[in-house]
Amino acid sequence: MNQKLKILFLCTGNSCRSQMAEGWARHLKSDVIDAYSAGIQTHGLNPNAVKVMAEAGVDISGQTSKNVNDLMDVPFDAVVTVCGHANETCPAWLGKKTRIVHVGFDDPPKLAKTAKSGEEALGHYRRVRDEIRAFIETLPQALAAEVRP
Repeated sequence: MNQKLKILFLCTGNSCRSQMAEGWARHLKSDVIDAYSAGIQTHGLNPNAVKVMAEAGVDISGQTSKNVNDLMDVPFDAVVTVCGHANETCPAWLGKKTRIVHVGFDDPPKLAKTAKSGEEALGHYRRVRDEIRAFIETLPQALAAEVRP
């Protein structure tokens, strides 16, 4: 029997995009992916990310914000950086034996700062949630497509 792929979704603060990606991977691909998420720093779980994921039927409220260095002992098959900062500052130890793929998504909390209403702010979270879902649906095949040098 084939072993599940261990995939880390990495972001700056592990509060929103990487948490959504972990949630979608667990929800849609748990038969083939053992999903993790972490950040270069930890910013806590974003309540709006939890809210819009729940709207889509995925409960991420039990996930926690983790620092990537806390996962040094996990032998990842792939690391997916979901923001530019994480891609640029990805710890060197991750790339020694692990494929690193960058798939950037807009930052909902940053976009929400300019929203004129709470509903408009949530719209940014929903759009990015749906974009992340579309990417997760392509896994694990998409991992072979783009590899960061």
